[in-house]
Amino acid sequence: MTTVTAPSREELIGRATELIPLLSKHAIWQEENRVLHEETVNALTDSGLLKLTLPARYGGYEADTTTAVDVLAELALGDGAVSWVTTVWLMSTWLAGLFPDEVQDEVISSGDTRISGTFAPNGAGVPTDGGIVLNGKWSFNSAAPQSSWNAHAAVRLVEGQQPEPICVLVPMSDFEVIDDWHSSGMRGSGSVTTVARDVFVPESRILPMMPVLLEGRHLSQVNSSSKLWQIPFLPWASAMTTGTHLGLARAAYATFMERLPDRKITYTEYEHQSDAPLTHIQIAEASSCIDEAGFHAHRVAAAVDSKVGQPWSIEDRVRARLDLGLTVKRGREAIDILSTASGASSVLTSVPIQRIARDSQTISMHAYHHPNTNLELYGRVIAGLAPNTIFL
Repeated sequence: MTTVTAPSREELIGRATELIPLLSKHAIWQEENRVLHEETVNALTDSGLLKLTLPARYGGYEADTTTAVDVLAELALGDGAVSWVTTVWLMSTWLAGLFPDEVQDEVISSGDTRISGTFAPNGAGVPTDGGIVLNGKWSFNSAAPQSSWNAHAAVRLVEGQQPEPICVLVPMSDFEVIDDWHSSGMRGSGSVTTVARDVFVPESRILPMMPVLLEGRHLSQVNSSSKLWQIPFLPWASAMTTGTHLGLARAAYATFMERLPDRKITYTEYEHQSDAPLTHIQIAEASSCIDEAGFHAHRVAAAVDSKVGQPWSIEDRVRARLDLGLTVKRGREAIDILSTASGASSVLTSVPIQRIARDSQTISMHAYHHPNTNLELYGRVIAGLAPNTIFL
């Protein structure tokens, strides 16, 4: 085991910034090939950014949530798909940190294991000697083609009992991979489908979801004393997933402003788009939306960081979902404004804003991220009703 001194927040964000040119260079290739370029994966690994949620005893950084969000936002300035895949790898590594310590030694002790996974319980496990026999099919499994393990939600079926929600940790080699990721956006994320057919999962690699994930209990003895594992999973997940949305909005602004000096408004007297009052309003509105998206992303991240080891009320938890939803909503509004103002030439694949818009639209459709769902959930609780979901 190798414990290292974690780099500072500034250094980690700086490492992400240094990767932006490389990520931008490979963005079109990643779209066309529907996975990350090998050079991208190697650069992420070499930068150490995949260690943000790795236990310190394996050489990880155990970074605070605000730092992780800002790193992920920075990566999205190069390519949203890279940011999202990194989010999945970081979150799945954190999940591995909840498993018994001997399982962590098996799966993540090398320090560079990549784990993908989904949180939809689309599999079922039937008890057998020493574990379960797992069958299921999980779509939208981002980064699976470039991962060595999967962390999937499923249910354990015991005769005469209610199905028990669980999380299973399974080698990718035990799954059949269906290459069906043909999408309008986030195409570089490799979000394929994985299928389990009579896969044996030992008891040690089964995590009861309700007490461990939703109530904050631990199967790991070592990590239970770490700040990073003294936070509830879903509020933390709400914070972590804001990074890509915020970064995409900032990327749209950056690419718009880069093209602005050379653009005119065709069929008008404006030789410079920057001279038009409409453009001034569009820039101001987009900038304001991005600021608001950043407020919500950082509010939920700060809440997670400040409430380490403390209880989370229902209102705290639905506010985390609200902050995620509003990060998405305001970010999408900024991107829509800037896309509308970018002219017909912006539909060319060589112009990043069209990819940014498609990536943003695609990821905003994620059921857990969807603004309308999260706004309704928050309003429902504030109005005095019980939440209509356990995913808090």
